Amino acid sequence: MVVEEVLRPRTLTEALEQLSTAEPGTRVVAGGTDVMVELGRGVKPARRLIDITALESELRYCRATPARIEIGALTTHNDVLASNALRADALPLVQAALEVGAPAIRTRGTIAGNIVTASPANDTITALVALGAEVEVASTHGRRRLGIEDFCSGFRTTALAADELVTAIAIPRLGARRGIFLKLGLRRAQAIAVINVAVVVAFEGARVTAARIALGCVAPTIVRAPEAEGALCGTSLDRAACARAGDLAAAAIAPIDDVRGTADYRRSAVAALVARALSALAQGTEGAGLPRQPVLLETPVPRSPVPAFSGVVRTTVNGHLTAWSGVAALSLLDALRERSALTGTKEGCAEGECGACTVWLDGRAVMSCLVPAVQAHGARVTTIEGLADGGGLHPVQQAFVDRAAVQCGFCIPGMLMAGAKLCEERPDCSAEDVRTAISGNICRCTGYVKIVEAIEDAARQGTRRTALEVRA
Repeated sequence: MVVEEVLRPRTLTEALEQLSTAEPGTRVVAGGTDVMVELGRGVKPARRLIDITALESELRYCRATPARIEIGALTTHNDVLASNALRADALPLVQAALEVGAPAIRTRGTIAGNIVTASPANDTITALVALGAEVEVASTHGRRRLGIEDFCSGFRTTALAADELVTAIAIPRLGARRGIFLKLGLRRAQAIAVINVAVVVAFEGARVTAARIALGCVAPTIVRAPEAEGALCGTSLDRAACARAGDLAAAAIAPIDDVRGTADYRRSAVAALVARALSALAQGTEGAGLPRQPVLLETPVPRSPVPAFSGVVRTTVNGHLTAWSGVAALSLLDALRERSALTGTKEGCAEGECGACTVWLDGRAVMSCLVPAVQAHGARVTTIEGLADGGGLHPVQQAFVDRAAVQCGFCIPGMLMAGAKLCEERPDCSAEDVRTAISGNICRCTGYVKIVEAIEDAARQGTRRTALEVRA
């Protein structure tokens, strides 16, 4: 089944009306980071997409009340990372968001998209379960709220009806409670969890009065560890109590063997991570290691209201007005290469794993293989061909030449786009910032040292906004 049509509602009411009359084979798409991969693999195929990205004014927000923090359905992982309210009162969710993909994934991926995908390996679901979040869904018949554990009803399945749309997630504030999220993965970035753990604990003095322990990648859904939670009550989280809770959590699960780890390994890892999480809470170090200002790879540019969409994508690419028709089934990567002959953007994996296709979309670094082409409608796109201003190389490009960082060249366009965006966002970036910025970009020649040095050099020399998307 191939996508034949994309609808782009401009209000929530319009979106719900379209859903109410949707035929089988219709899917909702927001960030697209999960949907595009599934469509490419033939998982949950669709003839029609309802793209809700024009609803940012209604569905992209983070609102704090005395009891909870609510985030809209279009709130991205980067929005979570940038929220002081969530950092203060929903730390496990912020820590989980930082573990999702890489920066160019987090600029697009939404928390609501994670929970609708409902994979037991999705990091943010584990954090939301530990925090006791609720999911608000809406249809033309009204709204309802479900606990996150009820919403994620099975392996990659939810309680969402065909005519319903997730509109918000409500997260109880930690307040006097404390929480932490930990993940075991096989890579620095772009790693599906081997296991992940989120713990929230309430204290009275030094004694635990309540606990919530959520475990990911050990069952068809995210699961709790009630025996371990009960055993913690009344303890002071000494070493023995932490170890016992870890052992009880490990004994409560029945994980499978797969390519990421054996069942025995997962059980031992659960015991260790639960104990480590509780120890950090006991010592008050649960926030250690979380960067004060995470690398976001976005410097958003002002955008006019999204124009009505009638099947033709009208976008600005490298400063030039461009029109594409018949691109319902194409990714932004495919449209750039096939319709605009901009072949500098490379396809390395078509699943957001390698970063070779990185471009800028309205000032945000994105992996264009995961962006539906229609989402460029009314937007500004910058590719590697538009990075320089015509009078010479961009400072990052020149630094790559000076440092001999180009190598085979296949991954370099994506590296340059990520590096240049970092230098715009953070002109005083460190080597660690650079490594984070390109953590989603794979160099098949494995020559990362020169690449890091080149981006550092460009940052030290001072980069200016020369990209055509900024001047347009």
